[in-house]
Amino acid sequence: MPDLTSLQQQAETELAQAADAEALETWRIRWLGRKGLVQQAIDHLATLPREERAAYGKAVNAFKQAVQAAYEARAQALKEAQLAAELTAEGFDPTLPGRRPAVGRMHPTTRTLRDIYAIFAAMGFQIYTARDVETDEFNFQLLNFPKGHPAREMQDTFYTTVPDVILRTHTSPGQIRAMRDYAPEPIRVILPGRCHRYEQVTARSEMMFYQVEGLAVGRNVTFGDLKGTLVAFANQMFGEGRKLRFRCSHFPFTEPSAEVDIDCIICGGKGCRVCKYTGWLEILGCGMVHPTVLRNGGYDPDRFSGYAFGMGPERIAMLRHGIDDIRYFYSNDVRFLRQLGW
Repeated sequence: MPDLTSLQQQAETELAQAADAEALETWRIRWLGRKGLVQQAIDHLATLPREERAAYGKAVNAFKQAVQAAYEARAQALKEAQLAAELTAEGFDPTLPGRRPAVGRMHPTTRTLRDIYAIFAAMGFQIYTARDVETDEFNFQLLNFPKGHPAREMQDTFYTTVPDVILRTHTSPGQIRAMRDYAPEPIRVILPGRCHRYEQVTARSEMMFYQVEGLAVGRNVTFGDLKGTLVAFANQMFGEGRKLRFRCSHFPFTEPSAEVDIDCIICGGKGCRVCKYTGWLEILGCGMVHPTVLRNGGYDPDRFSGYAFGMGPERIAMLRHGIDDIRYFYSNDVRFLRQLGW
């Protein structure tokens, strides 16, 4: 039978001689490892007669606890000694302040959204926040997208397990909700938020993206009012003297509809790789609110008219700062933010 008292004294003697972390680890393996001396003493229990096992088991358990406690005390002492040595080492001043934590930077989408908010707030628009999860009725049907309408094919949709409940594909359902909240009073609102489309992620498209839509409804609102609003926005967002081009387009919820381009801010309209040598860059879509949509929002289209427009803040940021890949916005790479200097 091993002499546990002698073994404990030997362990403590050898432990006292461990002067650094490497020596301490060597001691730990020798005594507390899977095949160490402590485990060998425990294994000896199985070789004893039944009547001796109880007393030996109690003694070997106390032995193990004592050795383990001695090891932990020695490890703590070595750690404190190392820290004290570092504090007294030449060239270290413990009174100096610590390193400042890195300060976060504003995401380019957030910065662009705030700029958009400020511009339209100065023109009398209020922010209206709508829900991300919508019904098929509000996302499509009330916006003049009846079931089976071919325009739905342009917006690949995320469906949920609840029938007719989807992730909104655009912020336009907020137009219906805003009109129903304010009708029959005139309104001017912008509707920012996230949208979701089941699309392939490329340099120009993402599965999740932001949109900002604008809506103005009142009496005698004309396409001229829409053009004036967008010209003022472009001059403030991209700099004074911007040229705008309105191209005929089609959206089910506006009639007439148009796409809006600005002269290329990179080449000044002369033609370059960014604008595909056309001299123009698309920034948003717009149009006069369709009478059916006005009626679904609670307004009489014989008495009221309105305009709407929609843009992607990531697209705006890409144009303003020369960013050529939308995937950078969601790559979680802080180097991207530092390059913008924000």
